[in-house]
Amino acid sequence: MDEAEKDVLARRIVDAQIGFFVHASIYVLVNAVLAGINAALSPVWWVQWPLLGWGAGLLLHAALVFGRVPRAAEDWKNR
Repeated sequence: MDEAEKDVLARRIVDAQIGFFVHASIYVLVNAVLAGINAALSPVWWVQWPLLGWGAGLLLHAALVFGRVPRAAEDWKNR
């Protein structure tokens, strides 16, 4: 792998990490607003369902960005 390929790979990794942090920030902001709406307007606690559903997607996103899966797939592709 030459320097240009390493640079491209590093940029893709950083872009993926930035994408995850944007996703996580939006998750926190939106779910904080939903929790406020739920607390102010509804006697039934329903906000846990978007938290759990979207949280599962966020965990999968984190696993793909920071976990071993992309590196293993990249190693396999390089072979």
